[in-house]
Amino acid sequence: MRNRSVTYSPEATFQALADPTRRAVLDMLRRGRRPAGEIASAFPISRPAISKHLRLLRKAHLVEERREGRHRLYQLNPVPLKAVDSWLEQYRTFWNATLNNLKTFVEAEYANEVNSQKKHTRAKETK
Repeated sequence: MRNRSVTYSPEATFQALADPTRRAVLDMLRRGRRPAGEIASAFPISRPAISKHLRLLRKAHLVEERREGRHRLYQLNPVPLKAVDSWLEQYRTFWNATLNNLKTFVEAEYANEVNSQKKHTRAKETK
């Protein structure tokens, strides 16, 4: 067996992930290796359409194909998804900071509102 380096293209990964059927195939393969026929039978589209989806997933290196006799078995390759996760991390960081700032602002506004209502209630009671 030759040792070969595989270059993962983020563009190919994102293109493959853009389709809901391909994402559903990947979800199915998270539970383990599956034969092509089983994958195809899980979807209401033709076998040739599923074969095309599997080919695109294979080209994006998101799935690996292994032949056992006449059967083609597919399994998830999570390595390209790590690049997607790294790319998303910067957005996760941004949204976490933004949501934390929003939370702080809302809590401060709520505290101001509660204090304002208390002052208003006290002022009425002293009249």
